[in-house]
Amino acid sequence: MAVDELGALEKCLGLKGGKYSCKAQGGGQVPVLQINKGPSLSGLATIASYLVKEAKKEELLGASIEEKTIVQQWLEYRITRIDRLASKEDVRCILKDLNLYLEDKVYLAGNTITLADILIYYGLHPIIADLSIQEKETYINVSRWFSHIQHYPGIRQHLPSLVFIKNRIYTNLH
Repeated sequence: MAVDELGALEKCLGLKGGKYSCKAQGGGQVPVLQINKGPSLSGLATIASYLVKEAKKEELLGASIEEKTIVQQWLEYRITRIDRLASKEDVRCILKDLNLYLEDKVYLAGNTITLADILIYYGLHPIIADLSIQEKETYINVSRWFSHIQHYPGIRQHLPSLVFIKNRIYTNLH
């Protein structure tokens, strides 16, 4: 899955597709990028950060030292928490944490979209897709953030657009 996300990130950044493979590590699969004239890079956050720098869009890594640190924190959260979800209870826990965090925020770090928003969005997409409308309403701040990110130009790409509101079948017209 991480290889697909990195491919989507490359498209979003306007880069050509890289040469990816996966290697087993710690009971999971870790993406590896072979760089033309250098060593291979491994790990979702490492490769994603490299791609952002390669595309000369370093603003996605954060504007200030504090934002850069928060972006790195969320990339670590993605790898250590979201990518390792094992149960419905784990899902509820991270959605509850994110919902609380996003209560007064539009983006995860700062006042504009960052790499953290993009990779957390990609990581949460299959989880959010499995939620009912009522469950999405329970995590209203996550739903607001997710809907905003999925409509950001170039982010969603091949992923299906997820619905967050109920459609009214009947109107109150008399």
